[in-house]
Order: sequence, then structure tokens, then C-alpha cells
Amino acid sequence: MLSHEPKSSVTSDQQWDTYPWLSQRAWVEINLSALSYNVKQLLSILSPQTQLMAVVKADAYGHGAVTVAQTVLDSGASWLGVATVPEGIQLRKAGIKAPILILGATHTREQIHAIAQWKLQPTLISPKQALVFSNTLEAINYKTPLPVHVKLDTGMSRLGTNWQEAAEFVQLVQRLPDLTIASIYSHLATADSLDPTTMKQQQQRFEQVIAQLRTLGIEPPCLHLANSAATLSDKALHYDIVRVGLAVYGLYPADHLCLSIDLKPVLQVKARVTQVKTIPPGTGVSYSHQFIASDELRLAVIGIGYADGVPRNLSNKMQVLIRGQRVPQIGTITMDQLMLDVSALPDVQEGEVVTLLGTEGKEQITAEDWANQLNTISWEILCGFKHRLPRVAVA
Repeated sequence: MLSHEPKSSVTSDQQWDTYPWLSQRAWVEINLSALSYNVKQLLSILSPQTQLMAVVKADAYGHGAVTVAQTVLDSGASWLGVATVPEGIQLRKAGIKAPILILGATHTREQIHAIAQWKLQPTLISPKQALVFSNTLEAINYKTPLPVHVKLDTGMSRLGTNWQEAAEFVQLVQRLPDLTIASIYSHLATADSLDPTTMKQQQQRFEQVIAQLRTLGIEPPCLHLANSAATLSDKALHYDIVRVGLAVYGLYPADHLCLSIDLKPVLQVKARVTQVKTIPPGTGVSYSHQFIASDELRLAVIGIGYADGVPRNLSNKMQVLIRGQRVPQIGTITMDQLMLDVSALPDVQEGEVVTLLGTEGKEQITAEDWANQLNTISWEILCGFKHRLPRVAVA
């Protein structure tokens, strides 16, 4: 669960007792208004027949799964997607009743028992797995057929039965008395690419399977194929459900999709100045002295580091915001701290708030900025912030 921003009427001492994050050196803010806005923006490009599944795996991409799930459902999402059984159980224990699809593979009897007990909906990827599910459910005398989602590999080469064997697989699942097919789906490998060739090929394979099933008298109850990129790029990929992760959190899967709809980043990372000092010319900063001051320099130490999720490879590359102004990070980022050159703001004081990711005034630093500097993806940046950083819900 996320803590919530305190009301201004609470005294400072009371705030520290009631809202421990106020005494923290660093924290993550989650803007629930932006989250709700993004869901509504996504719904605006869907037909009334298409439902939105918000993907909240990996603790909602580091945003806090329970609070995010509650917010997206209140804002119009119909489904939730998780990767693991424990992630689904966490949501059920929080009182969430919406359908939850487990996107990862589950095989053991213990997992199957938990899925049945907590009314989760698994992904089936192979005949062997389907038989294990059916036999286990029969052994525990499960009263109602369990809704399952058949996943096809149309070109991702990850989970799923090969699309050329799909009809046989679906027929097998249909014959198993303890299972009922809730949907058939696949996953796109290149939906974020400017070249749609592979994506279109996957869609054609998916459509070919559906046509084959219909000739066999099998009408799939629900179809889904689109991730965030496909949802933003092509309405022909929407089908009955779209599975949206990154875009829910206000980020775009690719630059060329930025004009599709307006999204607002949900997550901000903030920390406090813990010391300010002046260092003379020639002074080295941090481990290995990878930065040496060429002139007298005003240095601020910030209470956040790579153990919190700030990538060490951003050392001497990143900027942060103080009072709406960009200032450079200097020296090697350490486990719990990093250093800034605040010479342009000589009156910076201990305790001031620094924005590492987020917006101040007209300036903004995003997860995409970090990802571009590191030659990685924004998904990895979001999922990297550790849980010793409190998640704080703000309006």
C-alpha cells in the first residue's frame, strides 16, 4: 500500500509520527490523478466493446500494485494482469474482485490450488500444462470449471503453443471438464517498431488460427493481442481486450507514438539534500575521483544512490531539478548517496527537496531520459526503484 500525502493542518511532529516518509532521505511519489487521467485517455481510443486490462505486475512497474489496481479499476479498467500467483493473491487479499489474469506460466499443484482458491485466471501454454491443471482440479473436487486463457506463440518465441498447433491445443482444452476457455491471446514482439511487417505477420497468424477454430465450430469467447504499443498504434489490433502496462503509467513505448494520445507520467523520485559544502579547485569527488573540480565548487550531497535504484552508470551524466532548475550530478554515484554541483544555487540548504525524476516548473526529467542515456528501456528504470524508498500517493 502507498502512504498518503499529509494535510497541512498536521503539526510537524505529528507528521513524522503518522507519515514516516516525511523523515526519509528519499521517496517515490505516485500521482493518482495522473494515473486516472491516463486510464481515461486510453479508454477514449477504444471502442465500447473493447475492455482495458491494466498490467500491474512487478508491483505495478514499481508504482505500488494495490493502490494502482484500485485506482485504475475506479477509473474504468475492467481487468488486471499480473505475472505471478503471489502478485494475484496480494490483490485479492486487498479486497480486489476484478478478474485477474496471470500472464506467467504456472505448473505446480501448489500454484493450481492457490489459483483456484483465490479465483485467479491462469495462462495455459501447452497440452502438458493443461492436463496437469485438469487432473489437479479433479483431485481437489473443484466444483466449477476454472476460466483459463490459451496463449499462442505467433512469433514472440516466448510462452505459448506454436500457432500452427493451436487448433489441436484449443480442442484439447475444450475437452477437459474442469477447464473453460475464457480467452485466446498472443503477444506482439515488435509493436513499438516503425516497421509493421513482423507485427502484421503475427496478427495474420493469429487471425488464421481464429478462422481455423471457427471452421471447427469453435467460437473464441474473447480475443486479445495488443500491448501498449499496439494499443496506441492500430485500432485493428484492439480486439476484445487490450493489455496495457507502460502507457498506464504515463510513458510511451516509442517516440513515434507520443502524438497518439496525451499521457502524464505517474511516478516522481525525490530526495533531500543532506550536506552542502564548498570544495577548492583540484578536489576529487567520490570513489575513484572520476570528477575533479576545475574551480571552486559548491557541492551538495543527496541521500539516494544505486541501492535505491539510481543506476550507477548515470554517474557524471545525469541532471536533477532543484527549485525548477537543472543542476548536474558529479562524481561516482554511491550505494546510498550522490553528489551535485549546486554552484549556480549558492543558497541551497540541507533538507531541500531534489527531484531526480519528475517535473518542477517548466523543467521535466523522465524515465525515458535515463533510459536513453543508458541505452536501455524505461520499463527497466521504473522497475528498478527499491522498496526502501517509500511510495507516497499524491493528488
